[in-house]
Amino acid sequence: MFTGIIETTGIIDEITETGSNKTFWINSPVSKELKADQSVSHNGVCLTVEELNGNKHRVTAIRETLEKSNLNYWEKGDLVNLERCLVYNGRLDGHLVQGHVDSTGICTQVVTLNGSWVYQLQFPEEFGGLIVEKGSISLNGISLTVFEVTNNSFKVAIIPYTYEHTNMQHTKEGSVVNLEYDIIGKYVQRTQQLKKT
Repeated sequence: MFTGIIETTGIIDEITETGSNKTFWINSPVSKELKADQSVSHNGVCLTVEELNGNKHRVTAIRETLEKSNLNYWEKGDLVNLERCLVYNGRLDGHLVQGHVDSTGICTQVVTLNGSWVYQLQFPEEFGGLIVEKGSISLNGISLTVFEVTNNSFKVAIIPYTYEHTNMQHTKEGSVVNLEYDIIGKYVQRTQQLKKT
């Protein structure tokens, strides 16, 4: 479980393909502190640390993960948002994020304001019931508040700190991002679906 408060970023050093899987070596400030079998959020995707080598760690994404996230688009040198799993003796600064990406979204607009940025994102309409005005969403693992929500789009505002310390600075029009919708909304939607059957 994660909070959506990005701890640091890493750089993809190496990508290899084996069958339908992709393995990534990530160079980051926290890699040397990790242990094999730990869960780490990579752009909002929960991946298991498999191996460590100095300032680098290795993770593998299977076909299911590659199909539902933007990991299939990753390239050597890309910047990745990283967050280690939640410690239950600390504050929950964001919202509860599982690291289970529901879908991808596409950035359709970036507006630069005087000291902040507004991004408009398009997402699959089938998930429209899971986003509410001023609700939370995980975007590439970042806990953000949404506004101007429609059936298939929403906006988020980015403060300078988030812009400088995450890969939002590299998110442009046409960029594909990972989306995880609020788990509370998913439970409510599921309950309503069961009542209809």
